[in-house]
Amino acid sequence: MTTSDPDALTDRVTAGPGGAMTVQVGVITGDLTVTTTDRGDGTAQVVIHYTGAEDRYDLEGGPVRIPPGGVDVLHRAVLEAVRAGGAAQMPGTAPRP
Repeated sequence: MTTSDPDALTDRVTAGPGGAMTVQVGVITGDLTVTTTDRGDGTAQVVIHYTGAEDRYDLEGGPVRIPPGGVDVLHRAVLEAVRAGGAAQMPGTAPRP
């Protein structure tokens, strides 16, 4: 795990079939970097990008409430969702119509 922001967790992950759904560009696939940031108001935002690329995208469904286990629990759930693919979005949110 690497991060320069003390309120953020960052990891690399390979998206499963169907990738991850972003707000800005729809589904992205392949080797991705995921950053989950505590916004300081009880919610967290997830930004995702192609590993090594400059452009950043918001994961669909955010921001979301930080669960009782903390931002670490949310970050791990996001990583699992992206690994699973299927147009992954923020855990606990309904799929976009």
